[in-house]
Amino acid sequence: MKFKKITAVSSAIIMASLSLVGCGSQTSSKTEKGSKDLKIGMVADVGGINDESFNQSAWEGLQKAKKDFGLDVKVIESKQASEYITNMESLIDDGVDLVIGVGNTMKDDIKKEAENYPDQQFVLIDETYDEIPKNVTPILFKENEAAYLTGLIAGKMTKTNNVGFIGGMQNPVISRFEYGYMAGVKEANKDAEVKTQYAGTFGDAAKGKSIANQMYGNNIDVILSAAGATGIGAIESAKEKGKFAIGVDRDQSDLAPDNVLTSALKMVNVGVYDTAKELVDGKLTGGENKVYGLKENGVGIPESTKKLVSQEILDYVNGVVEKIKSGEIKVPATKEEYNTTQK
Repeated sequence: MKFKKITAVSSAIIMASLSLVGCGSQTSSKTEKGSKDLKIGMVADVGGINDESFNQSAWEGLQKAKKDFGLDVKVIESKQASEYITNMESLIDDGVDLVIGVGNTMKDDIKKEAENYPDQQFVLIDETYDEIPKNVTPILFKENEAAYLTGLIAGKMTKTNNVGFIGGMQNPVISRFEYGYMAGVKEANKDAEVKTQYAGTFGDAAKGKSIANQMYGNNIDVILSAAGATGIGAIESAKEKGKFAIGVDRDQSDLAPDNVLTSALKMVNVGVYDTAKELVDGKLTGGENKVYGLKENGVGIPESTKKLVSQEILDYVNGVVEKIKSGEIKVPATKEEYNTTQK
């Protein structure tokens, strides 16, 4: 049983004691459930599950969990941010055991719903809280580590010493991509310059292509786009102009096999799958961050990188991977940390 937040003090006291009873019975019933009786709902952000990036990776992880554990899953795509709460409540009304919100733009809405439904478990991907609600599990990634590796490759592969970065919207997640990438480029090639531009959207491939066209026209020969579906346009531009692009979140080499050097993998699918398994095993508790970096095999670069990148460069990158895992190299995640590394 899931209760709405009660505002009256006397009612809150009564309902609090009732909710304790309800919570106990719900936990017992879930323990007795087989995995086929468990239901997981996912709310995709405005990029949609066919964005070839972040949302699609989350969807793939959920589909794998459905296949492996026999789960009942439901996915709702959001056309605009104002639909997030409505879509979450639709899943809750449908009786799901876990609601997964894809994207940091759902941070406030998930917190509100977690307060309104204290017996409902939630997952928030790409954001966390100073005080994490006990029924929310934030899943975070060290995007800066994956981007750093792609920056090393860009720094070694550029012929013009000019590379680019296209961001979707400015937020801490995209900043981790940006400054990790910049640090990698500079580590591999002190003479290289990184030009950055933000599109202001994660869902406009035409705008991504327009920005990339301009960058390539200004002597930039490698671009990393951390911009969701907007980045698909940048890859299309690279394909048309015979330049290099770097994919994001998923292995995007299939979009332009002769132009996508590598991809900054952010394995949202792994985070979603692991969390679904915890639910099945009765080990999902909430209230704590789950963080995936190189050490946890949650970020990296794909096997397809070897198609366009020499073994010499790959050996160099693999050596750096081990130094990051051991803590010898600390990859910057913010502008302040990046500036410190450049002194």
